[in-house]
Amino acid sequence: MTTDLPSSRVPDKPSLDGLEDKWAAVWRDQGTYRFDRARAMALPREQVWAIDTPPPTASGSLHIGHVFGYTQADCLARYKRMTGHEVFYPIGWDDNGLPTERRVQNYYGVRGDATLPYDPDFRPPLQGAEGRSVKAADQVPVSRQNFIELCDVLTVEDEKTFEDTFRMLGLSLDWDVQYRTIDTHARATAQQAFLRNLARGEAYQAEAPGLWDVTFQSAVAQAELEARDYPGAYHRVSFHAADGEPVFIETTRPELLPACVALVAHPDDERYQGLFGSTVRSPLFDVEVPVLAHAAAEMDKGAGIAMCCTFGDLTDVQWWRELQLPMRSIITRNGRIQAETPEWLTSESGRAVYAEMATRTTHSAREAVVAALRESGDLDGEPRKTQRKANFFEKGDKPLEIVTSRQWYIRNGGRDEDLREAMRARGRELDFHPAYMRSRYDNWVGGLNGDWLVSRQRFFGVPIPVWYRVDEHGEVLWDERIVPAEDQLPVDPASEPAPGYVESQRGQAGGFVGDADVMDTWATSSLTPQIAAGWRAGGQGSDPELFARLFPFDMRPQGHDIIRTWLFATMVRAHLEHGSLPWSKATVNGWILDPDRKKMSKSKGNATTPVDMLRQHGTDAIRYWAGAARLGTDTALDEAQMKVGRRLAIKLLNASKFALSFGEVGGVLGEQVTEPLDQAMLATLAEVVETATAAYESMDYTRALEATETFFWTFCDDYIELVKDRAHGGRGEAGAASARAALQIALDVMLRLFAPVLVYATEEVWSWFREGTVHRQPWPTREELSGFAAAGDAGLLATVSAALIGVRKAKSEAKVGMRSQITAMTLTAPAAQVAQIRLAEADLRATGTISGMTLAEGDTLTVGDVELIPAEKKPKA
Repeated sequence: MTTDLPSSRVPDKPSLDGLEDKWAAVWRDQGTYRFDRARAMALPREQVWAIDTPPPTASGSLHIGHVFGYTQADCLARYKRMTGHEVFYPIGWDDNGLPTERRVQNYYGVRGDATLPYDPDFRPPLQGAEGRSVKAADQVPVSRQNFIELCDVLTVEDEKTFEDTFRMLGLSLDWDVQYRTIDTHARATAQQAFLRNLARGEAYQAEAPGLWDVTFQSAVAQAELEARDYPGAYHRVSFHAADGEPVFIETTRPELLPACVALVAHPDDERYQGLFGSTVRSPLFDVEVPVLAHAAAEMDKGAGIAMCCTFGDLTDVQWWRELQLPMRSIITRNGRIQAETPEWLTSESGRAVYAEMATRTTHSAREAVVAALRESGDLDGEPRKTQRKANFFEKGDKPLEIVTSRQWYIRNGGRDEDLREAMRARGRELDFHPAYMRSRYDNWVGGLNGDWLVSRQRFFGVPIPVWYRVDEHGEVLWDERIVPAEDQLPVDPASEPAPGYVESQRGQAGGFVGDADVMDTWATSSLTPQIAAGWRAGGQGSDPELFARLFPFDMRPQGHDIIRTWLFATMVRAHLEHGSLPWSKATVNGWILDPDRKKMSKSKGNATTPVDMLRQHGTDAIRYWAGAARLGTDTALDEAQMKVGRRLAIKLLNASKFALSFGEVGGVLGEQVTEPLDQAMLATLAEVVETATAAYESMDYTRALEATETFFWTFCDDYIELVKDRAHGGRGEAGAASARAALQIALDVMLRLFAPVLVYATEEVWSWFREGTVHRQPWPTREELSGFAAAGDAGLLATVSAALIGVRKAKSEAKVGMRSQITAMTLTAPAAQVAQIRLAEADLRATGTISGMTLAEGDTLTVGDVELIPAEKKPKA
C-alpha cells in the first residue's frame, strides 16, 4: 500500500455542508453505480447480486419511513458492490392504483366517469388542492381517458420529486434502469403473465360475494383489509318459532333482516338442539328461514345463535357457501339499499317496511328498521352501544360491504390445499432476515380463505386483457372470451376493438364488449423482478437473456406490513410462472413510529417529510440513524440519534485531516509500521474488519456499523492521542514514520468500512488522498492487514487505552487540567498487561505528561499514588 497525497486536497476547515450536491453530481455524471450488463453476463452467477427494489407509490411525497427502509437496503447493496459483485439495483415507481387516483381526484378536483366522451381540450378546475380533500359532490366528472391523462401527468411530477430525494439520500441505484408500473413495458408484462395464468387455469372469473368499498366503488382483496373498531349497537330481536315462542338473536346490523336466509347456532349448543331442522319466521318481514348448525357459530357471543344474511360479514359468506343457502342480497354497490322490493318479501307489512328502507344508506335504513321493531314489539329492550370490529379497505374510510359481482381471481392457495402447502413450502425455502418474519408469512398463508381477487373497478391501472363475445340477442357471453396474442400487448379492451372486430361492433349483437376492469396494483408490482430484468420477449424493456441470468434475484428488501401483499403475491406469481422463488433472500425492515408509538404514514397524517430532515441534519446523519436500527425492528423517529450520526461524520472529517496532515509517507506504508502500539491498532482493526464482514454476510449492517464505530472512537479518543506526539516527530523519524503510516493505513480501511453508511463523508475524505471513488473500492479484508495482525497484539491497544483512561480520571479527580504533569504515579496491572504497557510506555508518558511512573503487578489495572504539578492556566486574551 502506497500513498500519493497532494496536500492541497485536504481542506483547512473540513465541513459536511454541500457534500450532497457535490458528490451526487459526480456520481450522476460518472455513472458510479451503473450496472455493467456485459460484466454481469461474463461473471459467475454468484458474483452478480440482483435486488428487487420496492417501487414507492407515486401519490404525493415520500416520508421518513421510505428513507429508513431504502437506506438499510442500500447499505447491503453497497457492501455487495465493494466485494466485487456486479449489482443490479433498479428503481421503479408504483404509479397505478387507488392511492394515485385519490390523489388526482383531490389535486385536480375531478373524478372519472366511464360514460363521458373524451374532451381533448379539458382543463381541470384545480391545480393543486393538496392539503384538503375535495368532496365527491364537488369533483367535476371527466371521461375515463381524460382522468387517465391527469394521472399520468401528476405521477410523472411526483416521480421526479422522489428521484431528487433518493439522489440526496445517496442511494446507489442505477438510474438507467427505471420502470413505471403503468408504462408500456410494465403493462405488457403484467398482461402477458395474466394471460398465461388464464391459459393454465390459474386465473378465473366468477360471480360471487366479495368485499366492496363504497367510496372507491371497487372490489377489495383479502390482503388489503384492515380490522378497525367501529361504533355500533347490539339489538336483541325476536324471531318467531312455529309454536309461537320467540327466538332471540343479537345483531349490530338489523337493516339486514330482509336479507336473512337462516339462523345458525353451534351444533353442541344445548339451548338450540330442539330447533335444529325447524324453521322460524323473521320479524317485520315474515320470511320463513331454517335453523341450522355450524361449528363457526360462537356459543358465548350474544345469544349464541346468529342470523345469516347475504351478506353482513365474511362468516355469512362462509355459512352461505357451506350450508348451500339462497342468495337474498339487498345492498347495492353504492352502499344503499336496493330500490326494488325483493320478490321473497310477500307480506304487505313487510313490503311496506322495505319501502321505508329502499334507496337509503345502511345507517338510515337501520334507523327505519329499529323504529319498526319497536312498534311491532320485536325489539327486546333498547340497543346497547358497543365497539365492533369491521373490515375496512386499508386506504378507505368506511366499512366494507359484501356485494355480489363478477370479478377476476388468481389462485393462491386460498381454496386449494395443495397450492397452499406449496406456498408454505416456498416460505420455508426463502431465507428471511430477520428469521422470525417467516412466521408472519406462514400465518398469512395458513389463514387464507379465498383466492386473490385481482380485478378493480377503477381507471388508472393495467387493463384486464380480455374481450367477450356478444350473441345475436345482444347478451354478453362471459365464457366466450377473446384474448390477444402476446406480441399484441399491451392492449386496452375498453378503447380498442377485439382482434377480428372493428370498433363499431362494440356492444352490438354479434359483436364484442371489452372488459372494463383493471388489475389490482399488486397484480403488476408482484412482477417487479420480471419487469425490471426484462422477462417479456419483444418490445420496449425486454431482455430475456438478462432475465435468465438474474432470476431468481438475490434479495428483496421491504417492510413487514406488506409481507401478505407484495412479498406473498410476488412469490405466487414466481411459483406459478417459473416454478421457483423470485429471490433467495428477503430483508424485512420495521416501521417508523411517532412519539405515541404509532406507525408513521401519510394516510394517518403523522408522517415526517424527509427533505427537511436531510437538510437539517445532513444525509450521512440520517443514514446513520437508519443503519443503527436492526432489520425488522420498529424504530422511533429519533433526532438525537441523527445528531450522533452527524457528530460521527464530522469527527471522521477531522480525524482524517489529522491523519493526512503529515503529507506523503515514503515507500510502502506497511513497511513503515514498526512500533508495537501501531501494530496493535492495526491488528485490532483486522478483527473489526472480520466482524464487520461476517455481519454484512448475514445481512446485519447494524452489527457491522457498531463494530466499526466502536473502533473509530477508540482510534480517535485514545490511539490518536497516544501517537500524536510521536507522529509530530517527538521520538525521531522512525517512530514518526510508523505512526503516520499506521494512521493512513487505518484511515484507508475505516473509510471503506464506513462507506456503505456514511456515503458522503467517506467519499469526500477519499478524494483528499486517493483517486477514484471509495464506493468502487474493494471491501477491506483481514488478509490485507494480516502482517500487522500477526506482528501486533490486539490487546495491547485496549490495555494502553485503559491506562490512559486511568490517568485522565486521576487528573479529573484532582481537578487539574489534562496538561498537568504527573511527577509520580504507580500503575498496577496483571503481569501480561504490564508487559503490554512497557511496549508503549513512551507513548503513554508523552500523552499523559508523565515524568515519573512505576509499573507494578496486581490483580486489576489501577492508577494510584499520583503526584502532579497543575498546568498553568493560559491568561485570557
